[in-house]
Amino acid sequence: MKTYKDPSFQDRIGSAAEAKKKALDKLRSKPPMDEKVLAERQAARLKREAADAEKRAAKKAAEQALKEEQAAAAAAKAAEEAAKAAAVPAPPTEAERKAARDARYAARKNRK
Repeated sequence: MKTYKDPSFQDRIGSAAEAKKKALDKLRSKPPMDEKVLAERQAARLKREAADAEKRAAKKAAEQALKEEQAAAAAAKAAEEAAKAAAVPAPPTEAERKAARDARYAARKNRK
């Protein structure tokens, strides 16, 4: 059994060049693509891209509709809260409280 011998730098360069040459030969030996096949692939790609664009547009429209719905709900809620706030009477001012207290005192005095 042979022992492992580290390849020298020259050996590594040579094997890399040989591998590169084999890869280039393999690439060059490939037959050129048929125009019909290329046209079919391009048509399929264009069809796929159109479908993807349609999906993106539908998704964007759905997101926009959702945003508008949320904005409308928020506006309705704000209007409802504003109506509730308007329905609640404002707390009496200091002068109004003093006038009510004085009226109670005067009523009590008149009863005696």
